Amino acid sequence: ERAAGRRPPWRGSRSWRSSIWVRDGPGELRRAPSFSRPRRPLPRPARSEPEPFLRPPADYTLWPFWVDTHVDPPFHRSSDGAVRDRRGQAVRLYPEVPDVLQRLQDLNVPVAAASRTGEIEGANQLLELFDLDRYFVHREIYPGSKVTHFERLQQKTGVVFSQMIFFDDEKRNIVDVSKLGVTCIHVQNGMSLQTLSEGLETFAKAQAMP
Repeated sequence: ERAAGRRPPWRGSRSWRSSIWVRDGPGELRRAPSFSRPRRPLPRPARSEPEPFLRPPADYTLWPFWVDTHVDPPFHRSSDGAVRDRRGQAVRLYPEVPDVLQRLQDLNVPVAAASRTGEIEGANQLLELFDLDRYFVHREIYPGSKVTHFERLQQKTGVVFSQMIFFDDEKRNIVDVSKLGVTCIHVQNGMSLQTLSEGLETFAKAQAMP
């Protein structure tokens, strides 16, 4: 018969909840053979190290030009598959940019696009034509200070500055944004897998500091 009015001292444990306990007369409780369904796999433990929120700009980081200066919007994809501006000039990304963004997606690192360009529509159009918009959870594309970009991004996401990585080709932006506590990486020849790796290593070292 089922034990009445008494439960094992380890009540609340996972093993007790998944078993039936019976009493053979006045003897001690024993566990009956379990016919319960298999346990669900335990959730993966949370990562002990913080996960970064990465934010590259667009000009001279994703592509080798200024959208509002060196090319002529609007943009379109031509019959040969190339992305071209209004005059028919082909525009391209830095070669490893798609691999960089895919790598970040594989690592579950959220990414925001940022640019101080005045050509807001053109920059957004390029992200879509190059099929990059699917990688970015936020976009901060408008003229102004990079500090303002980060402050607005922090307000939207709730991610603290120390959990962000900033890749930029301009030293002045690196200096300004680093004062917020953001890990900043100077990009000299466009985003590459090596630059990404160096940035993630720099971020990890910053997190390890007391």
